[in-house]
Amino acid sequence: MQHDKRKNVIIIGAAGRDFHNFNTNFRGNSNYNVVAFTAAQIPDIDGKVYPRELAGELYPGGIPILSEDELPQLIRDKKVDECVFSYSDVSYNQVMNLASVINAAGADFRLLGLNSTMLRSSKPIIATGAVRTGGGKSEASRRIIDILKAHKVKVVAIRHPMPYGNLAKQAVQRFARIEDLKKHDCTIEEMEEYEPHVVRDTVIYAGVDYEAILREAEKEDADVILWDGGNNDFPFYRPDLMITMVDPQRAGHELTYYPGETTLRIADIVVFNKIESADLADLQLVRNNVAKVNPGAIVVDACSPTTVDKPELIRGRKVLVIEEGPTVTHGEIKHSYGSITAQKYGAAEIVDPRPYAVGKIKDTFEKYPGIGPILPSMGYSDQQKKDLQATIENTPCDTVVIATPIDINRVISINKPTVKVGYELQEIGKPDLCDLICNFLKEKDLVRSDCGCK
Repeated sequence: MQHDKRKNVIIIGAAGRDFHNFNTNFRGNSNYNVVAFTAAQIPDIDGKVYPRELAGELYPGGIPILSEDELPQLIRDKKVDECVFSYSDVSYNQVMNLASVINAAGADFRLLGLNSTMLRSSKPIIATGAVRTGGGKSEASRRIIDILKAHKVKVVAIRHPMPYGNLAKQAVQRFARIEDLKKHDCTIEEMEEYEPHVVRDTVIYAGVDYEAILREAEKEDADVILWDGGNNDFPFYRPDLMITMVDPQRAGHELTYYPGETTLRIADIVVFNKIESADLADLQLVRNNVAKVNPGAIVVDACSPTTVDKPELIRGRKVLVIEEGPTVTHGEIKHSYGSITAQKYGAAEIVDPRPYAVGKIKDTFEKYPGIGPILPSMGYSDQQKKDLQATIENTPCDTVVIATPIDINRVISINKPTVKVGYELQEIGKPDLCDLICNFLKEKDLVRSDCGCK
């Protein structure tokens, strides 16, 4: 079929959901001609090409990945009929503003839903998600894996995509050892998500082609697949049990961010995390909103208390706090685990790194001016890692408080004393996740032993 008979499409993304939407709806579909992906949120993605090995035979030259800033001109130049919005953790205002830009340029605006994008597995799937980035989904995933293993149930994890390197080589990635992180040339963000699973002796998959990934994961000696979601996206696979995190620190966002509300509406279990640090009025607002849109969900209360390895290096000291990058950039959290822990252990001052930032770290602060006096652990490229290290060196402080899921001392050289913050999910009251997952395992005839979890 000739191109002039195909509908011209741009897929708007951030190197993840966009590729999955293409693979499930447009690859090999002769009714469409995808002229470009556009990229936002993640630095240094635009300018690359979605390779022909992944794009399929309709795209022998691959598909260019361009900046979202070019979108109106691209629509006109490429005679685009339709733009498919395909990234997550954005406000409804931002989504509809972009829709208006697209409509004004002459194209249709489209969102793909569950039935168009969710793949089915031959194994039971437990999925985790959140209404916002930084809601505690990662520690919930770790808690679920610990519960499954306490029941002698074998589990393999699949992580929401973060493919920021050679896309063809990253089509299907398997992580079973720490060495695999280096083998796959992982960014800091990828390490923060994969390493906590690997050190628990859990195999985790990620990559670009999520049907191929699912079929490989199904070959593992596992009883259950855990979908470890990212941002506030809904799963790529149809879950048998959906667990969604809500965060009273950002009360109201559960009904005003895309696609977080979707993730909330499909939840079987809703976990209210960080309630120990929440304002009671904010907590009640979130409870009311959850009851309004998903009254059938089971509610679990939880907190994520922190621990530190060397508290004496915080008390009375001037500290620089490093937080997980996405949580404080597009996640918009101003007081996350690091800054709360620094206050808890009596820091004399949390030093603002912004006056000392250089290069791509300085660019990050300019792009996200709402970031508070903390340093996001940005490390998507070698240059960004160098700039992160230089910013730490420039910042006048006594101690560096590292509140990321990995110890970034392994990634960059820090010339100051460091303290590592740890945090794990703890449920409060009943029912807890152990009770609910026990019930799920019984329904699936997967009870292997008496409950050994606490």
